[in-house]
This record gives sequence, structure tokens and C-alpha cells, in this order.
Amino acid sequence: MGKHFRIIEGGRGRRKDGLDEPREPSSIRYGTPAWVQRTAYVKPKARRFRSAPSFDTRFVLLMLTTPLFGFWIVWKAMAPDVAIPASVATFAASASATDTESAAFGLCHSGGGTNCVVDGDTLHYRGVKIRIADIDTPETHPPRCPSEAELGAAATRRLQELVNAGPFTLQSINRDEDRYGRKLRILTRGGESLGAVLVHEGLARYYEGGRRPWC
Repeated sequence: MGKHFRIIEGGRGRRKDGLDEPREPSSIRYGTPAWVQRTAYVKPKARRFRSAPSFDTRFVLLMLTTPLFGFWIVWKAMAPDVAIPASVATFAASASATDTESAAFGLCHSGGGTNCVVDGDTLHYRGVKIRIADIDTPETHPPRCPSEAELGAAATRRLQELVNAGPFTLQSINRDEDRYGRKLRILTRGGESLGAVLVHEGLARYYEGGRRPWC
């Protein structure tokens, strides 16, 4: 039996016997599928390629940048060097005629010693225990945290290097001793504080009274 359909947009074809027959949900007009009818042809855009600069362009750029580069070289050569604070360069300073104290310093063990370094701000010199009066360094006996222990050990080694680098001076302050019986002195070489070297190297801070934590 032949099939006869009525064309319904997006619907079904109905046979003469009353039964619906499924069909593709498209509208057939002149034999062209709906997806072809609804699809518009878009012409792709042409790609534009940037051409390399010509020889003349490169030559002009070279002529413009060469004087600037030459000016930078001249300015760099004539610019003054940044001055380094004298307190930072103390370790390299020559001892003056007034620097008369010297010894071979080791590291102090328990009970002290004759010439040895206890920590970054305390040492024994000729059997006398001296507290460096102008700085405060991390505690090492005992440290309160791992970071204080590490920084304190570095300050101890650095102070040992500084006092072994040459003669120095023990400068008195307005107090002779602290409450622990340690002599309060400022260590200088060539008129510059050795403690200030530790401060500028990040191993100490200037003493401002009282005790401040390092952890």
C-alpha cells in the first residue's frame, strides 16, 4: 500500500488510513534538507602575515639606539660608586696606634677561659669576662628556638673572626659592670665599632635596654 504524507513543519505525516508515520523533523522544500537551508556560508577571513622589517627600517632603528647605548656606557663609567658605611667596612679597617689589645681567641667551653668568645656579644679577655655594651645578639646558652640557635652560632663565629683580625680597643661606658659582674665595654678598631659590623650583617641589633626575644 502506498504511503501519502502531508508536509508538516517538524511534525508527522498522516496516512490515509489515519495512522501516523514518523518522519525526520525537517521541512523539505524543493528537495533541500532543512539543515542545508538554515546554514549560511561564511567565508573565512584571510590571514594577514606581518612582513619582516626591511633593510632601511633596521638601519634607522640601529642609528636611533646606538647613541642611547653609548650614553648609557658613559654615564655608567662616570657615576660615583655608592659609599659603604664605615661600620660595615670595620673588619677591613687598619688598626690605629691606639688599638693595643690583641690575643688569639678561641671558643669558650663551659666554665669560660682566658681568651675566648662565649657568644656574639660576650667574650673572655685575659681572664676577664666582657659584655659588648652596644649590641645584643641571640642567646646560645641555651637558645629558645632553632632560628635563634642558628643565628647565635653565626654571630659567635663572626665575633671570633673580628677580634682575631687585629688589635682593637676596649672602650668604657658610663657603667663599669652589669648585674652579672661582666665588664661593659665597646670593642673598636680604627675608631669604628666591631659590634656595628654584626648589626649591619644582620647578626645583632643595637642594645636599647632590657631583653627582647629573637624567636
